[in-house]
Amino acid sequence: MLSLGVAIRYHDLMSDQPDDLDSYFLVETEDEDGHRARTLSFSRSPTVLLTFAANRFTRAASKIYAETYGIGVVDWRMLVMLTRQPGATVTEAANTIGIDKGAVSRCVSRLEKMNLAHKGELHANGRSRGFWLTEEGRRLHDRILTEALGRQHLLLDGFSIEEIEVFNDMLRRFLHNLDKLNAAKGE
Repeated sequence: MLSLGVAIRYHDLMSDQPDDLDSYFLVETEDEDGHRARTLSFSRSPTVLLTFAANRFTRAASKIYAETYGIGVVDWRMLVMLTRQPGATVTEAANTIGIDKGAVSRCVSRLEKMNLAHKGELHANGRSRGFWLTEEGRRLHDRILTEALGRQHLLLDGFSIEEIEVFNDMLRRFLHNLDKLNAAKGE
């Protein structure tokens, strides 16, 4: 359920009378039959730009990781997760990476079959267990890390360290607001 404050702001965004910020995010369109409509701008809406960038980045990374290393982008994210947090559970990984538990579970199964990760003993709750990289998983992580850093340097070409810090801060605030929105909607 939405909180009152979020619900009011959400309602305001959905009203027929856009405020100045909405006007910035929206464009007017007209189809061949003369039907006019408002929709999100491809160039001024941060959520659209973020989605487009994330989709393109993920598609390109998936292709490179599959062709070069035989794994997918989710597998790479799990290699990073298990390097940062050895022993992470499926739930912890899903919450950190931002994908559903089913996708994480399928991913760790793949990593296990490829001898890149192994599972630990059941936790005290009798349901969850942690996962760790194998030596082979750590070596693959280190190989891909070099590639990932090179791609990141190319993507941030022309950005100063200060701009990268501002960009990271904005993304962290965006993620924080997304968590609040999801919590307000009960997700």
